[in-house]
Amino acid sequence: MTANLVNHQKENSQQHYQQIFSQQKPLLDLRAPVEFNQGAFSQTINYPLMNDEERALVGTCYKQQGQSAAIKLGHQLVSGQTKERRLAQWLEFCKLNPEGLIYCFRGGLRSKTVQQWLKDCGVEYPIVQGGYKALRGFLLEQIDNIAKHPLVLLAGNTGSGKTTLLQHCHNSLDLEGAAHHRGSSFGAYVDPQSTQIHFENTLTEQYLCRKFTSVEQSIVLEDEGRLVGHVHLPLSLVTAMQNADVAVIEQPFDYRLERLFKEYIVEMFAQFNQKQDLQQGIKLFNNYLTQGLYRIRKRLGTQRYITLSTAMEQAFVTQTSDNMRGHLNWLAPLLQHYYDPMYQYQLAQKEARIVFRGNQQQCLEYLQSY
Repeated sequence: MTANLVNHQKENSQQHYQQIFSQQKPLLDLRAPVEFNQGAFSQTINYPLMNDEERALVGTCYKQQGQSAAIKLGHQLVSGQTKERRLAQWLEFCKLNPEGLIYCFRGGLRSKTVQQWLKDCGVEYPIVQGGYKALRGFLLEQIDNIAKHPLVLLAGNTGSGKTTLLQHCHNSLDLEGAAHHRGSSFGAYVDPQSTQIHFENTLTEQYLCRKFTSVEQSIVLEDEGRLVGHVHLPLSLVTAMQNADVAVIEQPFDYRLERLFKEYIVEMFAQFNQKQDLQQGIKLFNNYLTQGLYRIRKRLGTQRYITLSTAMEQAFVTQTSDNMRGHLNWLAPLLQHYYDPMYQYQLAQKEARIVFRGNQQQCLEYLQSY
């Protein structure tokens, strides 16, 4: 096979993968749940051919007795009513998503087996050639392209509404959304944070869905450090952000305090109680705030940490679903004496790169015309 033919096939595959993500084609993931949970794609549903236990048994059989024995065991495990239940799920997916595709890890035996079973039921359904591994590789190749664009960072004191503004900016990417974390010590959500793989996949999917046609087009990002929660930004992107222009959103203290109170106190309290019964929800909410403060205790200093921790404990005693205002007694001084000075210090290091300052509407208009 000539080099030209190989390159042509690769280009065709790349175009196909790009269409899958830019058009958000529905994907049926046949991998076991343990594989899916390590990393997947936003348009994917996981209806596995084998569950985790079955996959482990087949894997052990493969190592001890070879491929033929492993395939035979796999067919024994997924047979009868088990096969019928899973086949019904796959058929329903195909019916609801006629433009979709199926894949396993490499687009090999699992995909071809399910494809044949679907065909036996009269349904012709395509496979992603190369499977998850090929799609993941494509996204990793694309992720460095983000850093090649002119970047502008949206900065501002905690509570300024940076993430909300980005949602109205057509040429932005949401780093915190991809990470499923708001970046601060209190930035976790009720649901677990994204894995590193899922973060990278989601960020690149955002990029492809925006359909940037040229690396000359600017991209707006929130001003973030190297880490967002426990996931890290790609090195190429971190390097580019360190040299990017900065636009600063400016909002008054009272506006930011109320915004943080609503987002981190009122809404999180409600979310914990929606996930659990009231008693357990309150316990988890209190632990969420306690741990958030504990993580920054060294930077706060012993005396300030004790003062804020005491105020937080008092707020726990008086809080009800209708009145959480006691939490302002620790949130306000934390914002005023810790977060604001820290952010102003960090912003001072970027003074030479600041190209604009303004309120939310002014910043939005500037960024959309950048």
